[in-house]
Amino acid sequence: MTHVICQPCIGTKDSACAQVCPVNCIFEQPDQYVIDAKACVDCGACIAACPVSAIYPAHKVPEEWADFKLSA
Repeated sequence: MTHVICQPCIGTKDSACAQVCPVNCIFEQPDQYVIDAKACVDCGACIAACPVSAIYPAHKVPEEWADFKLSA
């Protein structure tokens, strides 16, 4: 399983999640950060670090943001 960064990150792009990732699997994109699903070790450190609560385990992504799972 992996984690997914959703809509609240867009426009905020706080790098706190990337700074705590032990495997450096979080990358900056033009509008938001994204998680490399193949590299994610499911530690959850990014969830607690996100100041806008934009990160969810893939199986718990709210329905309104389901499209964000496609990039995971």
